[in-house]
Amino acid sequence: MTAPDQDHEDMSAEAVIARAIARRGEIFDEFRLLAQESPHTYDLISKTAGYMHHYAGEEGATQKLSGTMRELIALCQLCAKGDDRFAANHVRRLWQRGITNKVMVEAATAIAPIVGWSTIAHVTLAILTANDPAYPFGKIPPGGAPTTLTSFPELKLGREKSTAIRESLLDTAEWQYVAALDAELARRAAQWVDHCLLPNGAAGELLGPGPRELIAIAALCARGEMEFAAQHIRRAYRYGLSRLQVLEAISCVLPMTGALTVQIGVRAMQLADSAA
Repeated sequence: MTAPDQDHEDMSAEAVIARAIARRGEIFDEFRLLAQESPHTYDLISKTAGYMHHYAGEEGATQKLSGTMRELIALCQLCAKGDDRFAANHVRRLWQRGITNKVMVEAATAIAPIVGWSTIAHVTLAILTANDPAYPFGKIPPGGAPTTLTSFPELKLGREKSTAIRESLLDTAEWQYVAALDAELARRAAQWVDHCLLPNGAAGELLGPGPRELIAIAALCARGEMEFAAQHIRRAYRYGLSRLQVLEAISCVLPMTGALTVQIGVRAMQLADSAA
């Protein structure tokens, strides 16, 4: 995809808004006002987010993560920040892609060990809000929330490890320290975290450990936790995820956490490479 020559584009507020709607399908009132006051600012936001989140006509030929995976990462991070107004729109966008509520809840469990399980409640709140006809942004599919899942590539990725390294929370030095002081606390915390990040498929989980790691990595980078992010990046690599897939996952949270998150993510990737 060749970036348009901005010097030759109509940068009036009306034209910028029209291009944004063509990409995304709608525009929030907040951004409509932004576009009216600073068209150049919003034009750059729309184009950058369009590439990262696969808005219509903005996908890059070399990108690896599907638009669905990008939406799941964005939904989880929005809910982690409490951006409930925006999150419901992403639920509708996922419904339009044929993604069931169960997959969204599984994605939410993957971010929960990093940001807390209240985020799961924000995701379910977003689902409830998206199902309310009074919510004005995006469209509910004609049949409502899908009950049959439309497949996407990441459903088949990241299920088999390349090594036999143990990955339970109880295998980390920090939680072994906790266990020496309060074994029951460590047992219960590990049971929860392992459930979120290391599903074995026995209970019908749809997202494997690899895609869940992408969600967790993006959240760790957003929190500035470079060393922990590097540990999870190495885990993602063991599940067969590539460097580009990891980078793209981190970039999905740039709109709501800033470009610094990507820089932290790159440092974490470099740290992971150095320890490989």
